[in-house]
Amino acid sequence: MSDQRLSQDWPASVHPPEAETFEQTAIVWLFDNVPADYRLHGVLRRHPVALSRLARQHVAACLEGAREGYRTARVDLRDFLPPHAIEQVMNAYLAEGRRMAATLRSIELVDDALRATALRAGRAEDRDGASTSGSG
Repeated sequence: MSDQRLSQDWPASVHPPEAETFEQTAIVWLFDNVPADYRLHGVLRRHPVALSRLARQHVAACLEGAREGYRTARVDLRDFLPPHAIEQVMNAYLAEGRRMAATLRSIELVDDALRATALRAGRAEDRDGASTSGSG
């Protein structure tokens, strides 16, 4: 499995899903993509799938906010900014929208991998529990 290719959208600082350090590197990276106060919640460290779900929702909401901002900025700011400044704001929305869309794609990949890892671990626990509970 170690020869499996990762998508170009896979975050560079997150180790591949088959690596022993995958979850730890995923947690660090995911926390870097959500508000700092998310670090206060121990459940998110103990259950990386919960963290990836929150990260996925947070970044998706930010992306939608950037899209809404782009749609409304010209009208909302026309009485307050000169035209060249409005263009710069529009360019900022475009750049941030692209960045957030790329981040969301990466989070989706990590989330999918964390969920698959959790499912495999659950199945392994089921097998181990079934084999040890039957003996005795």
